[in-house]
Amino acid sequence: MIKRRTLMGTGAAITGAFTSMFAGRKAEAAKSAKNSATYPEGTIAPRGSFGVLERLPALDLEARQDFLTAFRAFANTTIARNAQARANELVKGAGKTPTELNQAEAIELLQDDPLVAMTSKSWLTAQQLMWDDLKNYFEANADRYYSEMEAVDNRGPGTLELNPDMDIPEYTRHEIHIQPGGYVGHPFAGHIYHYGTNAFYTGRNYQDELHRGAASKMPVPADGKVKRILDVGCGIGQMSMALKERFPDAEVWGLDIGGPMVRYAHLRAVERGVDVNFAQRLAEDTKFPDGYFDIVTSYIMYHEVDPTGTHASVKEAWRVLRPGGVYYPLDFKLKDVPPATAYRHYRGWMDHRWNNEVWSPKFRANGLPDIIRKAGFDLNEEGPELLRGFGVLNATKPA
Repeated sequence: MIKRRTLMGTGAAITGAFTSMFAGRKAEAAKSAKNSATYPEGTIAPRGSFGVLERLPALDLEARQDFLTAFRAFANTTIARNAQARANELVKGAGKTPTELNQAEAIELLQDDPLVAMTSKSWLTAQQLMWDDLKNYFEANADRYYSEMEAVDNRGPGTLELNPDMDIPEYTRHEIHIQPGGYVGHPFAGHIYHYGTNAFYTGRNYQDELHRGAASKMPVPADGKVKRILDVGCGIGQMSMALKERFPDAEVWGLDIGGPMVRYAHLRAVERGVDVNFAQRLAEDTKFPDGYFDIVTSYIMYHEVDPTGTHASVKEAWRVLRPGGVYYPLDFKLKDVPPATAYRHYRGWMDHRWNNEVWSPKFRANGLPDIIRKAGFDLNEEGPELLRGFGVLNATKPA
């Protein structure tokens, strides 16, 4: 069993505008499942749950997170629209069209403008406050949450495999999204990630709706046989569990390099009674036999993987997939993307520089579709679209 501290070292207008939105979404969640389910012995849920979302354990914490989620939505819409209009004015003043500047020119033109800078700072500060608030709470109540995970580490349904002594590749150690400790360096990374990404989705994924929607559209092999499914870079297991719900008779595995991530995923699966196996392993080295899986997938993973890891993990997906099997790495759109405006160039740079999306620029440049084809897959980039606005990489290993 992993030791408890093995990983420890390693205004009013906005509130008024968004209160009804978030209350409505939580009310919808409550309709789908009764508040306060029966939880396994040893687990804690002091304020019950809305559907599959266990409520944050303290009302003041929940209220702050709701406010920050609402503010994020405000920053991404009203504030951002004004910043984009200002950017277009600056571009016009420079005698250019919005798509005429390259990224370096766009950054030079926009970064010191007060409105554009205020927009970026508003978004970034909300992100920092959100992470710090969650981290501070779970650290202050560490013993309770260590005990909860320990109570279910060896309990089913499903299994948990932790490998605290495994080699952690350098590229996985970055604090993506500026999450404190990233995915591998904080013992409560899974807890923090779960409630933090609820803010990312601005209230649209409290019930794992996006993961469930993507899983419902996942293509299956032509022969219709789905006995085993692999979800690499599974994070906290939202896609893994959604796939198990769709394919209840399948053996489902979720792998992630983040031990705290799969540990939290297993906790959630046990609480929900979902039979999924989680393991701390690399997408590049899954340890499974050749041709073991019918479907291999990932949910928005590849833009967080370095080029070497990308090539290796695609080859590994080929190896563990059976002939006729489906490989669908869901991620950002790479095909038929309109020319970038100056403001989009600037936001992409800001996301890379200040949100610590270290590998995202390389993801957009490294040609993932070609990597998939060169590995031997037949690639369909036309459909189905698992997540609206995201890319289509529907690959099949020839039979």
